[in-house]
Amino acid sequence: MAKIFFSGVGGSGMSAIACFMAGKGNVIVGSDRSFDRDPDNHICKVLKEKGVTIVPQDGSGIDTSFDFAVFSTAVEDDQPEVRKARETGIPVKTRPEYLREIIGTYETIAVGGTSGKSTTAGMLAFLMKQLNMEPNFIGGGRVKQFREAGALGNSLVGKSDLLIVEACESDGSLIHYQPSFSLIGNLSLDHNPIEETAAMFEALGRNTKKKVIMNADDRNLSRCNFAKPVRFSVDSESEYRATNIDYKPFGTTFTLRGAEFHLSLPGKYNLYNAIACIALLSEQGVDLKRLAEIIPEFLGIERRFDVHLNDGAHLVIDDYAHNPHKIESLMDCAGRIRTKICYIFQPHGYGPTRLMKEGYVETFIRNLREGDHLFLLPVFYAGGTSAKNISSEDLGREIQSAGKSAEVLPERSALFSRLREWNTYIVFGARDESLSDFAREIAGRLR
Repeated sequence: MAKIFFSGVGGSGMSAIACFMAGKGNVIVGSDRSFDRDPDNHICKVLKEKGVTIVPQDGSGIDTSFDFAVFSTAVEDDQPEVRKARETGIPVKTRPEYLREIIGTYETIAVGGTSGKSTTAGMLAFLMKQLNMEPNFIGGGRVKQFREAGALGNSLVGKSDLLIVEACESDGSLIHYQPSFSLIGNLSLDHNPIEETAAMFEALGRNTKKKVIMNADDRNLSRCNFAKPVRFSVDSESEYRATNIDYKPFGTTFTLRGAEFHLSLPGKYNLYNAIACIALLSEQGVDLKRLAEIIPEFLGIERRFDVHLNDGAHLVIDDYAHNPHKIESLMDCAGRIRTKICYIFQPHGYGPTRLMKEGYVETFIRNLREGDHLFLLPVFYAGGTSAKNISSEDLGREIQSAGKSAEVLPERSALFSRLREWNTYIVFGARDESLSDFAREIAGRLR
C-alpha cells in the first residue's frame, strides 16, 4: 500500500481517484483551494468520512513520507505545493498520468465520446454492480445510487479486475490508454477541434485489446478508422439497433434484439447511452432479458436532467450541458416536454467559450422556439491565466440579431423578480456546483 498526496483533490476526476485509492487501502492526503475557502464544502466532508486527510493548499502538508504526489491539471506550476514537492524530491505525477498507470493494472473498459460519457460510464458501472460482477469504477459524474452510502458517487471499489473509466479527450491522455474494451459514443466540438479529437479516438481504438463499441449514427465518428468495431444505433443498421422507440416525458421504451427495455431517463441522447451499455455487456455474454430487468433501476447522474420541481404547473431542471452537442440534446429533450421554456446558461471558462462561440450561437439560434427565452449568465471563471477577452454579451448580441429572445443576466438574483413570466426553467452549465443551488432556489420560490 502507498501513501499518496493529491493536490486539487476536490475536482471531480481527482476526488474519484482519491476515494478509489483510499478504498483500496492506501493512505491518502489531499488539498484543494476550494476547501481552504470553504471548510464545510460537501466534497471535503465526504472525503474526510472516507478516510482522506485534508490539509491546507500551502505546501505544509507535503513531506518525504509520501511515495508520490498527484497534481490536478488545474493546479498551476507556481503553486506552493508544486514547489514543495520538487524541493522534497518525491515523485510527481499529473492526474492523467496516474490514471493511465491505474488503467494498466486492470481489465479496463474505457468510455469515451465528447458527450454522455459520464452517464454511460456510470450506467455501465451500476449495471455491472447489479449483475454481481463486482466492478471497479473511476468516473467524473456522480451516480445517484452510488451516493446512498454517503459516498461522492464518482467511484466504486469492487472485488473483480474489471475497471470502468471515463476516457476524457480534454487533455489528450487517452491516446496512451490500453484498455480491453473501448466504448465511443459520439464526436463533436468540445475541448478540441473535431479533427484532433478524431485522431485521439482512433489512437484509443488501435490500443484497445479486445473490442471497440461505437455509435454507427454519429457522422463525425463514422469517419474514424476502427478495425472491426461493434456498432450500436437508432437510425441506421448496426449489430445493436434500437427499434419500436417511444420517447416519453421522463423515460424511453424500446426494443433491442427481441428484448423490451424501459429506460428511466429521457431523450434520444440517453437512449444512445443505454444501448451502448447493452451492446458492451451483450458482447461479454450478459443475457439481454436480464439487462431489461435492471436497466429501469438506473436513476442517472447528478446534474444530468435533475428535476428540482415538477408540480404539474411548474418544471425546474438542472443540467451539466455545456458544449453545443450537449445543449442541443438537452433542448430537444426539453422541447418534447414543454413549450415556452426559460433557459439559463452559464458558459464555463474563457478558453472553451472562445473555442465554442460559433457553435453556441448556432445551437441557440436553431433550437430557441417562439415563446422560449434564453438568459446568459457571466462566463464562469475558476481561476488561472486565461485571457478574458470574450463575454456572454458577445454571444447574446449574435443570438438576438437572429431574432431570438435572449439577454444577459448580470446577477442571478435579477431573475427572481421575473419568475412569473415562465412556468419552465432549465439551468445548465459545467463545473460550477452552485448552479444546482440556483435551480433549487428557483424551485423553492415557485412552490
